Amino acid sequence: MFKDLIYTGIGAATLLKERVEKEVEKLEEKGKLKKADAKAFLDAIEARGKEEEEAFKKKLKDAMKEVVDELGLATKADIEALGKDKS
Repeated sequence: MFKDLIYTGIGAATLLKERVEKEVEKLEEKGKLKKADAKAFLDAIEARGKEEEEAFKKKLKDAMKEVVDELGLATKADIEALGKDKS
């Protein structure tokens, strides 16, 4: 389920990026947008996208930790600690 959600998000982001790039190209061809401005705009959108991706990953990671805690599941650290105790 999470995998499908992530793939859907990636697909939507890719589609949106392609559409924005096409529209910017059209504006550039019509002379309504300078090439340097178009590049700066696309770079800014890409940077923002990367920031949003990192924020999403952090929220997802925090949510997963919370679920593990609520279910009382053993973490990798818990299992490693048990292995050290046996040694």
